[in-house]
Amino acid sequence: MLRIKEALVEIKAVAKKEPELAAEGAVLFLEKLAPAIEQVDSSSGGIGSAVNRAIETLVPIITKADVSRAVREKWLDRLWDALQEDDMPYLEYLGERWGELCTTPELAYKWSDELTPIVARVCEHSACSGEYGYFKGTTACLSALYAAGRQEELLALIAKSEYRHKSWHNRSWGAKALAAAGKPMEAICYAEESKGLNAPLAAIAAFCEGVLLDSGFADEAYARYAVEATYATTNLATFKAIVKKYPHMPRETILRDLVASQPGNEGKWFAAAKDAGFFELAIELANRSPSDPRTLIRAARDFAVERPEFALATGMTALRGIASGWGYDITGVDVLEAYAAVMAAAGAAGVDETVVRADMRVIIADSRDGGEFVGRNLARQLAD
Repeated sequence: MLRIKEALVEIKAVAKKEPELAAEGAVLFLEKLAPAIEQVDSSSGGIGSAVNRAIETLVPIITKADVSRAVREKWLDRLWDALQEDDMPYLEYLGERWGELCTTPELAYKWSDELTPIVARVCEHSACSGEYGYFKGTTACLSALYAAGRQEELLALIAKSEYRHKSWHNRSWGAKALAAAGKPMEAICYAEESKGLNAPLAAIAAFCEGVLLDSGFADEAYARYAVEATYATTNLATFKAIVKKYPHMPRETILRDLVASQPGNEGKWFAAAKDAGFFELAIELANRSPSDPRTLIRAARDFAVERPEFALATGMTALRGIASGWGYDITGVDVLEAYAAVMAAAGAAGVDETVVRADMRVIIADSRDGGEFVGRNLARQLAD
């Protein structure tokens, strides 16, 4: 993966001064890539992701180069051979970008003419024999048809491929073609009809959401698809992504809708509520279902002076959570940090420390194993 990154850096640097040379290098790199890594262990999926990122980077470099049609056709032929010879298949994503690589409707039309009969024969054979047929150029064909603007042929070919079930991988091209043709509602209906067993519901929702947003129907897009279509690595990132897409929507409404979409996981939205400035809601969520004690402890520590009441409540919730068994690999250090944050917040808020310690003893007494763990680590601090 390091070598892939190094090659991309070099090609991108050349593209700034010599775009045609960089494009030639990009084609050559993609030709040599799959054979060079086919014996490398890819069980983690890291290599596949690196190749996809490489394709994302190199396709624009290839398409932007100002070269003759003859040169571009030779590049496409070379990339096609590389795609067909790749057995892993690492270069599969290249087919998704085939219409873009053609750069002109004329070239896309030519590739459509070459590939459509092959895809049609494979589909017909599979439908008649009941045997699954596969052609490495199917996606490239659909991409070329889309780029050539051949909407009716594209939809007909997709329909022919549905001898067993509907595949969003194929039908996404039909949906995009309908949207590009100025038929947004038809595109959404077509996409919705793609739902079924093992269908990527989030991807379908994201497409429909995008169509509605592009058509100016933001409220409908939010109501129907925003939550289902948006997924990020953390709940906080998901919340921020939706806020960015729907700046007219009240942020608290968005957050409450996200919380409602995951019943039983309210505590996991604590960080999103806290970062959005909804401190009362954050505490409410943290007390409704398990939340990461360390996240609560950090918040208690960070807000001990600025918002001591919030910090005090958050720190006590963290101790209650630890006593109830929340969190992973919780240590005595975590308990002591929670105690320190609570006492700092109590001092800033003017709350009697003896009252706070009494509340901690109640938490310990009301819990069993976890309470004993907390009590053992705070024995000196809570001693009379």
